[in-house]
Amino acid sequence: MATAASTWTMVPHDPPARADWAGRPRYAPSDFVTLLWREKGLMLAVFLLIFLIGAGFAFTLKKSYTAGSSVLVQLGQEYVYEPRAGDAARGAVPDVDGLVASETEILMSAQLRERTLRKLGLGAVYPKAGAEYDAASAADKPLIMAKAVQDMGENMNVAATPANPVVRISFEHDDPVVAARTLNAFLEEYLIYRRTVLIQPASPALERQRALFEDRLGQADAAYQEFLANNNLGDFAATKTSLTQLIGQLEGQKYTIEAELQQRQGRLASLDAQLAQVAPEIGLYRDANMADANKLAELKMKREDLLSRYKPTSIEVQNVEAQIRQLETGMAAGRTAAPGAQRTGVNPVYQTLQTEKIQLAAEIAALRSHRDANTAQYAEATAQLQRMAELEPEFTDLTRDREILQSSVRDFSVKQQQDEAARMIAGETNDNIRIVERASPPPKGASLRRPVLMLAFLFAAFSALCAGLLRMFLRPGMPTPASAARTLDLPVLGAAPVKAR
Repeated sequence: MATAASTWTMVPHDPPARADWAGRPRYAPSDFVTLLWREKGLMLAVFLLIFLIGAGFAFTLKKSYTAGSSVLVQLGQEYVYEPRAGDAARGAVPDVDGLVASETEILMSAQLRERTLRKLGLGAVYPKAGAEYDAASAADKPLIMAKAVQDMGENMNVAATPANPVVRISFEHDDPVVAARTLNAFLEEYLIYRRTVLIQPASPALERQRALFEDRLGQADAAYQEFLANNNLGDFAATKTSLTQLIGQLEGQKYTIEAELQQRQGRLASLDAQLAQVAPEIGLYRDANMADANKLAELKMKREDLLSRYKPTSIEVQNVEAQIRQLETGMAAGRTAAPGAQRTGVNPVYQTLQTEKIQLAAEIAALRSHRDANTAQYAEATAQLQRMAELEPEFTDLTRDREILQSSVRDFSVKQQQDEAARMIAGETNDNIRIVERASPPPKGASLRRPVLMLAFLFAAFSALCAGLLRMFLRPGMPTPASAARTLDLPVLGAAPVKAR
């Protein structure tokens, strides 16, 4: 019929009929309203079916309560880097974001949630899961606990803001009291659990390394003592220092001895010259001859004696007078003088010079002996110092090894003590983690009933629209005269209603 109509209306100037129009009607926007209205029954049925299903599901949803808390994260001793050995990068600390990220990862760990559930009891948080856990066998209990831990993780939210040291934690549950109690228990368990994560336990490797260094130090000490015993040394450094000082003293004494020896040899030569000019003996004293004076005195006494008996003119007195005058004349002329007794002895000056010469000779002999002993001591000390100079490289190696090992043992001992003290301090306090706000039962709950109803309504409307469009496009024939005109590129002169068969 359409082909006949096309033949009747074709004119020479009309375009040829389209060959691909069959089964592909062309629609205008105004056709959709009319056509969809035809499918209102189907669309209403689909809408009601889907919306009622969604509404039924929405009314089954329960109201949930979200308890919230916040934690302030600050820098603590556990984040300060302490190298096991050496001082490289000692004291390095992470930034605020690194601290917060580390604590956030600890808060999000599944093991922390499991510790919390075990502390409170699985039935106290999830009664249904707790009943299953109590009735399950030992092989099935880990799986039930893992599912409960997963559910708790889905209901818990840990949020942090960049450059902000505060971490916010929230937990959602059907019961507000359980939500608050669970979150507070979670925070308390977190303060305990983070210590086991961040604080390093006592490392047996540190103790083994220290024991190894102590063994090596014992071997080094034995080698050091053996070296001293084999070379007959008490203290190498002190002996070397003493020898150096002794050589300096001996060298100074040598110059002093030489100077004193030359001085005394010069004095000895001068004494020899003086002794050649001094007589060995000298007169000690000389006795005067007083015979004529005594004779004259006797004659005078005799004259006085005669004058007492005789007259001055007597012959006896005159003879004595003559003798007196003759003796006085001879004494005056020196004819009666005679040398007296004379004594000679050692010259004291010569004796003093001789004594000093003997002393100088003895001192010169002593100085020469001292010089020879000094020379021998200097040679012996020099030989010992040269020997010690030959032994010094070996001694330096032994000493260096001992000092390094001693320093290593001391460092490891100090490190072990510091680690133990740090663990004890950090295990008793969490000063760098402070709970800003503890969880309290939320007064208001939240429910997804309204959003689910809205989604159900939208989905039902969309599904009804899709069903109407699908039914509209699947109907055979031309739905409207306008669609037939556009599809066939022919004017429609009239339209008759479809009669029922």
